[in-house]
Amino acid sequence: MAKPRNNALAWGVWILFFWFSFSSITLAQQVCDSENEGLTLPKGFCVLMVADKVGKARHLTVAPNGDVFVAIGATKASPGGVLALRDTTGDGVADLKKRFGSGPGDDVEFYDGYLYFATHEKIVRYPWRSGDLEPAGPAETIVEKLPAAASHRAKSIAFSPEGKLYVNIGSPSNACQKQDRTAGSPGKEPCDELVTRAGIWRFEAGQPNQAQQDGSRFATGLRNTVALALRPQDGQLYGVIHGRDQLSLWPHFNDSQNAEKPSEELVRIQENNDFGWPYCYHDPALNQKVLAPEYGGDGKTVDRCQKKQDPLLALPAHWAPNGLLFYSGEQFPERYRGGAFIAFHGSWNRAPLPQGGYKVVFVPFKGKEPTGEWEVFAEGFAGQHKTPRAAEHRPVGVAEGPEGSLYISDDQGGRIYRVFYRP
Repeated sequence: MAKPRNNALAWGVWILFFWFSFSSITLAQQVCDSENEGLTLPKGFCVLMVADKVGKARHLTVAPNGDVFVAIGATKASPGGVLALRDTTGDGVADLKKRFGSGPGDDVEFYDGYLYFATHEKIVRYPWRSGDLEPAGPAETIVEKLPAAASHRAKSIAFSPEGKLYVNIGSPSNACQKQDRTAGSPGKEPCDELVTRAGIWRFEAGQPNQAQQDGSRFATGLRNTVALALRPQDGQLYGVIHGRDQLSLWPHFNDSQNAEKPSEELVRIQENNDFGWPYCYHDPALNQKVLAPEYGGDGKTVDRCQKKQDPLLALPAHWAPNGLLFYSGEQFPERYRGGAFIAFHGSWNRAPLPQGGYKVVFVPFKGKEPTGEWEVFAEGFAGQHKTPRAAEHRPVGVAEGPEGSLYISDDQGGRIYRVFYRP
């Protein structure tokens, strides 16, 4: 009797696979916007708008049944929390919406039968029944009282198969100066901010009521790693670091250098890595880390930075990487599998040069390493004006649907996009 049951299971898996593949292609052909919601994409791709004006949509995740869950940032008009979206009519557009929880939402992820929700100051989890649109019970606090004063308060999360929870805790300053963002103010030596911030902390995913001191600092010297993800192809933790600002506060740097330096860094994050902030930054022209001016650097001196961890790939300065996803689906062409999608929120400090970012890029991988190249995958989010306040939309999160489509969130216009490939 075992053999027929196994065959039935196998047939069920194949039927489900073909249904997902066929239904996603059909949906794309039927409802993808003819203008792709203003976005420019590679040939063969199209966009469907799942939802619009939902609030400050930060990171998002997609359940196996296709429901979308979005961390909503708090504003004067909204307490934040989690937004759940479901399409009940088959047109791909969310017509059923549920909200729960509160607080300035940063990230949301499913793990081990729970939905985890990260705010600026804590990580909670909700018990979850498969197929439900609301929690099966009240929230349980996993980590609380995380530092959130001053800048870089967003808490991104990722999980290891061994039950570890990784949390980004960004720096409270630009470069750990005695007077933040002040011309000529030296850096603090040592930088006391590194004790509790500018790194990745590791906690037990299933242990309630932890504080920061109950976890461990997994890696340090990362100014702010909002784009954080585990790569399923190799089980390693990766991130894309927000580089420092305002080199032009120092006499060694002109406006052009300030706009083009330092790199935003795609990194593999391993235990005890030190990526150098605030003492060092990555110079894309020199392709190495050099000493920061706050610590005596002149734009060329390497000094202590020789021992800091280098990036896997240097990306353009000040684009503000906020979302990271390693693609594992089969809807997109094979070249995308194992590669990284990175959502860039957009710059504010490249003047007098034009502002940059406001797009999603793709980084191909070969085995465990990026090929060294990157390409624009989706752009046009900002519309006519690429500035933080005037942009129409600003991408934040990227997530993969169960059939392999790509979801993108936007915290400016509150839009949720879904990208399909149409062969």
